[in-house]
Amino acid sequence: MPFRKEPDFEHGQAPATAVLLCNLGTPDSPTPSALRRYLAEFLGDHRVVEIPRLLWLLILHGIILRVRPAKSAAKYASIWTPEGSPLKVWTQKQAQALHDHLQANGHAVTVRYAMRYGNPSIAHQMDELKTQGVTRVLVLPAYPQYSGTTTASVFDAFYTWAARVRLVPEMRFVNHYHDHPAYIKALAATVRAHWEVQGSGGMLVMSFHGVPERTLHLGDPYHCECHKTARLLATELGLNKDQYRLTFQSRFGKAKWLEPYTEPTLVALAQSGVQRVDLICPGFTSDCLETLEEISMEAREAFMHAGGQSFHYIPCLNDQAVWVKGLSEIALQHLAGWSTLATDAHARAPQWAQSRADALELGAEK
Repeated sequence: MPFRKEPDFEHGQAPATAVLLCNLGTPDSPTPSALRRYLAEFLGDHRVVEIPRLLWLLILHGIILRVRPAKSAAKYASIWTPEGSPLKVWTQKQAQALHDHLQANGHAVTVRYAMRYGNPSIAHQMDELKTQGVTRVLVLPAYPQYSGTTTASVFDAFYTWAARVRLVPEMRFVNHYHDHPAYIKALAATVRAHWEVQGSGGMLVMSFHGVPERTLHLGDPYHCECHKTARLLATELGLNKDQYRLTFQSRFGKAKWLEPYTEPTLVALAQSGVQRVDLICPGFTSDCLETLEEISMEAREAFMHAGGQSFHYIPCLNDQAVWVKGLSEIALQHLAGWSTLATDAHARAPQWAQSRADALELGAEK
C-alpha cells in the first residue's frame, strides 16, 4: 500500500494541536441513491454487523441495498432541514462552538468534525489537518458510551488512515465519557429546562441506541455504561426508581437486542395508565434520524395510540452552551500534557522561525 505525499517537513516546527469531533454519519441527501452509498459503507463495516463476512455481503448487496434505501430515504426526507441532515448540522455547530470556546479561553486548539460514514470523512479531515501543520490530534467521538460497534469503529478509521501516512501525528483517543460530571450535568440541565417550560411529567424514559445482546456477553461495556449514565442522571435530577425507565431503541434484524425495547415499553406504560411521558436520548449528543423520526414521530404515535395522553420528546444536547462547556472540559482533560495555551504558542514562534532560518542558512553553506 503506497504512502501518501507528505506536506513539506518544517525543521523546528512548533507543535500544533487539533480536536476532531467524530460522529456516526449521514447520507449526502435524502434520496435512494445517496442512501444506497451510505448504507453500503455503514452496514459493510464488520464492527456494525458481526456475522460471517461473505454471507453478510451476499445479504447486504443482494437484498438489503435493493430494498432499504428507498424506505430510509423517505424517513430522512421527513426530518431533512434547509441546512441539510440534522446530525451533520448539529455536529458542525458543536465543533465550531467548541473551537470558539477553547479559543476564547486562551487555548490555541483547532476543532474540526468528521463522519465515520459519509462526508466529511475522517481520512479527508486528517489530510486537511496535516496540510495545516497540525502535529497532535485528540480524537473525540460523539458517543458518550463506549461500544465496539461505534467508538472502536471510529478508531479503526484512524488506524486505516495512519497506515498510509509516513509522518503520523501524535494521537489520543477518548474512549468514553458516560459518567463524566460535565456530561451528566448537561443532560440534567436539558431536562430541567424542558420541565420549566412544560412542567414535570410523571415518567422520564431514557432511550439509548440498541445493540445486539451478544455484544454484552462478548465483553462490550456499552450496556453497563448506559445503565450508569441513567443512574447518575436520575440521581442528579432527584428521581427514584419508579420515576424513570431505561430502554433501548433501533433494533435491526431478527437477533435479540438489548432490552427492554423502547416502543413496547411506551405501549406498556400507556396501557398501565401512565398518561404522560417525557423521553430523552442520552446516548445521542446530536439530534438525528433516530431521535427526530424514530422517537419524536414513531414512538410518540405508538404511545398515544396505546392510550397515552401526552408525549414530550426532550431534544439532544446539540449546541447548548452547557454542553459546549462540558465538551471543553472533557477535551481539556484529555489534552493534558500538550501545551495548548495561546501564549505558549506565540512564545515558541520566534524560536521556530529562527530554527528554520538556521536550517536554510546551513543548507546554503553546503
